[in-house]
Amino acid sequence: HLRRMLQFDTTNPPGNELPLARYLESALAADGIETHLFEPHPGRAAVVARIRGSGKKAAVLLLAHMDVVGVEPDKWSVDPFGGEMLNGYIYGRGAIDDKGMLATNLMTMLLLARELKRSGRMLQRDVVFVATSDEEAGGEWGIDWLLKNHPHLLRAEMALNEGGRIRMAGGKPLYAAVQTAEKISHVVTVTARGPAGHASVPLAENAVARLGRALARIDAFEPPVRLLPSTRMFFAGLSQLWKSPLEARAMADVSSGVAKRVARGAAVLARTPVFNAVLRAGISPTMASAGVRHNVIPAEAQGTLNVRTLPGESLSRLLAALKRAVNDPLVEIVAVDRGVNAPASSHRSPMFRAIADTVSELRPGLVTVPYLSTGATDSARLRAAGMQAFGLLPFPLPPGDEARMHGHDERVALSAFDFGTRLVFGAIYRVAR
Repeated sequence: HLRRMLQFDTTNPPGNELPLARYLESALAADGIETHLFEPHPGRAAVVARIRGSGKKAAVLLLAHMDVVGVEPDKWSVDPFGGEMLNGYIYGRGAIDDKGMLATNLMTMLLLARELKRSGRMLQRDVVFVATSDEEAGGEWGIDWLLKNHPHLLRAEMALNEGGRIRMAGGKPLYAAVQTAEKISHVVTVTARGPAGHASVPLAENAVARLGRALARIDAFEPPVRLLPSTRMFFAGLSQLWKSPLEARAMADVSSGVAKRVARGAAVLARTPVFNAVLRAGISPTMASAGVRHNVIPAEAQGTLNVRTLPGESLSRLLAALKRAVNDPLVEIVAVDRGVNAPASSHRSPMFRAIADTVSELRPGLVTVPYLSTGATDSARLRAAGMQAFGLLPFPLPPGDEARMHGHDERVALSAFDFGTRLVFGAIYRVAR
């Protein structure tokens, strides 16, 4: 199924997920699973399928997206839409993000339907399969459209989506990180103003130079450490298995709840960008523009920031702190696009426990920890709609393969794919039966 999915070119834009959606509909219907196919926009699609339970407990939802990011075909060693299998790997755009999980979700539905038919049992929860379009471009024709137009079909207590990781080190799985929250992405502009004029006469209040000074001060600004309960648990779990004694102590300090120890540990962990990003809000200058000609001093120069706040954190307060740091009345800082501020999901949820128990069954001794994701997924919309959503990329990946996501020669090892399929099926069966 994964190899066939990879052969559908669902590069977004334009997406064109409808042919893949029809393939999914056909595979689900062949096993007698109730299925709905929608076309929210010409060529775009959504599939919602359901295995009905007794209704004693609320539904659980399986979510994955059909669209993928673009490719540079000349940089690939194989056809990015060939679904080729070589040396124990399946190659193709989406093998990791997110058709790999789409295939595990599909197989989970098929295996559940076959097991229930064989045993004559009934689950206590409905299991709802959802395949969306447009995740890579914001979700207007995907999860947003479904929640707006067919919310009753998506109503569930818990959801499993992409977003977590199974980290590997030395060729072995190290820990399973289950996303229970994610940072909220905002677009912020920084506009500097000054006098315009001929470039032959330098001006002290040059707007381009003013923007440069403002961006330098913003880059030097460090938001305060702010720890979610899940982040404390994340570092507490890692402190027990981390190989660097210095970083292991820092993780224990950060999870201690003692202010002095937290500050000391955060100072060490902040040296690693990915750890620093989960300790505090993130501010990254990403674009700058000014002027129309090389010999004209412009009256305005503008930079763009990608600002990522933690769940529940006030963007307005953070921007006020940035304005104080810049300390220039001719520099304006404005949020032009605010993300969805969704609450964190609880690590005490039956879904989290089902994932952890299945991980332990498949790989005894492998630690499962909650995780704050720095990236954005559709789970934020689900959490905002009242669901407990959890993110898990269920394939154990070494750093080199994980780096291929959105890159060249994206691939998943057959052994990792097997593990991931067993993990998703096991977790869903545990929580639904």
